[in-house]
Amino acid sequence: MKVTNAIFGLEGLMPTAREIDFFRSVDPFGFILFARNIKDADQVRALTAALREISGRDELPILIDQEGGRVQRLRAPRFQEAVPAGRIADLAERDEAAGIRAARLHALSIGLQLRGLGITVDCAPCLDLRFEGASAVIGDRSYGKDPDLVGKLGLAAVEGFREAGVMPVIKHLPGHGRALVDSHHGLPIIDTDLTILEKTDFKPFVTCRAGTWGMTAHLVLTAVDPDRPITQSATGIQDIIRDRIGFEGPLMTDDLSMNALTGEMVCRADKAIAAGCDLLLHCNGKIDEMEAVAEASVPLAGAALKRISETPIPRPASRLSIAEVQAELTELLGPSIRAEGSV
Repeated sequence: MKVTNAIFGLEGLMPTAREIDFFRSVDPFGFILFARNIKDADQVRALTAALREISGRDELPILIDQEGGRVQRLRAPRFQEAVPAGRIADLAERDEAAGIRAARLHALSIGLQLRGLGITVDCAPCLDLRFEGASAVIGDRSYGKDPDLVGKLGLAAVEGFREAGVMPVIKHLPGHGRALVDSHHGLPIIDTDLTILEKTDFKPFVTCRAGTWGMTAHLVLTAVDPDRPITQSATGIQDIIRDRIGFEGPLMTDDLSMNALTGEMVCRADKAIAAGCDLLLHCNGKIDEMEAVAEASVPLAGAALKRISETPIPRPASRLSIAEVQAELTELLGPSIRAEGSV
């Protein structure tokens, strides 16, 4: 059986018997881990090994959201936490070169920890701009307001992840920063003119488009497609993400179970595939929903398979230890802090 274009979560610390049977029958492209799947380092290594055994693929992509700040699934005291991107933005506004160096080290440190646990893909960096008055869902996850600086910091992060042997996923294409609604809870509608979006929101993605995977935003850009969210819009994906931004890598949906999307899960997935998404991401671990997504999933082939084969997960290139990276990062940013709340 060919690998299908789904990425699934799972319920707990290890796959259940039902999940094992399901995953073996569907053969999803990869898996994504959340806090509910994480206890300590030994358990995570056992889990990632188990998922690889189920798939029969040593190169199985295992994903996580480990941005730093509010969005990190690996938490102290058992894991090294990372500061939010906003801390790096603050430094870069004072000293651009130091900020760029910090962005690379920040990603390298995160990536080295992930690689050591068997996790090979990080849904980061977040390249959305920060706008006053917008939904707090982005906030200090952003590298700031200046699209040129956000692009430079994002590119440094991409390089840091790749140096660690972790594939970065730039998000949320083509830009979530202006949203007044958190797409976890509802559908944001952005009325900004396309010429303005090209000069602002799209620019960091143009800068960071090479050598990465990408994730769509569940939002409507009325200047692009007033009737459909980007994830389900052929115009949004082809005209904006592929053509104007020039992103040529594998494109995954944001989580299909988020409330920005409506309809049955199989219909959500069908619409995303029809619009041009390469990969279907489903995160909550509810097996009945995963079974519905699996009905819509398709074997990886054609352009999607070509994009994946041309953008493989990188091999680790750094000889530095996490301790060495953290020491330099602390000199630049100060000590890590725990951030309250989560996304």
